Amino acid sequence: MRRSILIIVFLLCLATNHALAKEIIVEPKWPVQESISKLLEIARAEIGYHEGSHGFTKYGEWAGDPYAQWCAEFLCWCVNQTDEQFGTELLNVQYPLYSASNTGRNWFIRQGRYVVRNGHLQDWGYQWLNGTDVFLAPGDYVPQPGDWVFFTWTSNTDTDHVAMVEYCSKNESTGEITIHVIEGNTPDSVKRATYNLTYNRILGFGTVNDVCRYTMRTGNHGEKVRTLQTQLIKIGLLAEEDLDGQFGTKTAEAVREFQSAHGLRSTGIANMETQQLLDRVYEHVVDQEPETWMVTDTDSKTFDLDRLLILPDVQEEEEVEDIF
Repeated sequence: MRRSILIIVFLLCLATNHALAKEIIVEPKWPVQESISKLLEIARAEIGYHEGSHGFTKYGEWAGDPYAQWCAEFLCWCVNQTDEQFGTELLNVQYPLYSASNTGRNWFIRQGRYVVRNGHLQDWGYQWLNGTDVFLAPGDYVPQPGDWVFFTWTSNTDTDHVAMVEYCSKNESTGEITIHVIEGNTPDSVKRATYNLTYNRILGFGTVNDVCRYTMRTGNHGEKVRTLQTQLIKIGLLAEEDLDGQFGTKTAEAVREFQSAHGLRSTGIANMETQQLLDRVYEHVVDQEPETWMVTDTDSKTFDLDRLLILPDVQEEEEVEDIF
């Protein structure tokens, strides 16, 4: 009997200590823009809203379907209200206007502002945070206020739910990060909710800031590809008319030519190593007069940049399946 009482007391103490573990707010890495603060004000004011009979909501009505599943409609409505009330220009610029599954996530991917939770972007490749040479792993990116979190409730990678980050907190004892969100349609109202940063039903984050780089290959399109093409044009490996944001045959060939000229494996895939070296070559060309770099008489183009070819060690990419 006494032993049982001691065990119960021990468990109560353990539970109490866990409950008393201090949660501290994680300071955002980037300053929160005033427009994002206004957006969060709008979203907070909607907390407690309940859908009507048969699932009617003003958010769905605004979007064109009063009885729609309305998590995305709620967020888009908040963005539109922010634009109307404060004169901002967020809708279709900072955030997408959408309702269908995957449409919002794909919009962020095209904008170059999507971070996959597990670090491998389907149909593209590995991601890494700006200024690093390590591939993203779960928990590496801490979402910022105003970021959107995309979830799946099934075994595939389709987006089934979306929420907006209000802030993140950290448990001082365990180091665990908790994402605090505002979300609609959960299941019939607007409310606050929390998720662990490494929760395996999180697919990824549509970000307010441009925070990471993507591996790029044939078939990709969007702002990341456009940036790559701009660099290739500047160093003379791609024509101006090929600046279209589409990673097609000409872009792939330009990447192969760059890789071959600089001793990299000629794959036509713009991986981390390729992009890091291209950044350095591009920056050198921008900083110098055109006469300081040359094109050889052969089909293979190179530059007088031997000192730039010493690269830091980076991770090798291996093809992996996109998993939760």
